[in-house]
Amino acid sequence: MSPGTMLHSTELLDGSVFEKTVIYIAEYNEKGSMGFVMNQPFPRRLNELEEFKHGKAFPLHLGGPVDREHLYFLHRRPDLIPDGVEAGGNVFLGGDFKTTIRLINNGTLMEHDLKIFLGYCGWDSGELEAEIAEGSWQILEAATLF
Repeated sequence: MSPGTMLHSTELLDGSVFEKTVIYIAEYNEKGSMGFVMNQPFPRRLNELEEFKHGKAFPLHLGGPVDREHLYFLHRRPDLIPDGVEAGGNVFLGGDFKTTIRLINNGTLMEHDLKIFLGYCGWDSGELEAEIAEGSWQILEAATLF
């Protein structure tokens, strides 16, 4: 597996926090994996968070059960957002968040350019591979990220 892999939960995860989820794996290395749930919109928008109340109403997504106190983002605009880390398939993880917010607010960045998440999914080394082997996750061959 590599960054950029998409996973879909199987019926083995029904009744759990991962029921019917699609996850984008943004980091994959010897230490473990990090990913984001792509199909769980958060009921509030960016401008409904106190820190961003004067900005645009931009959608948020529940990225996973880990660290829901922080925002993370995936994007396709390394030409506009500096310091992102390649996360597979011409998708980048993070980068200069102040620049990103400014570009959202001035209308340069749109929903098809990035997704902002509260929290993420994380697995220690070998955990995700074990979950795939037991049939909890199906690897998707091709999927649309944004």
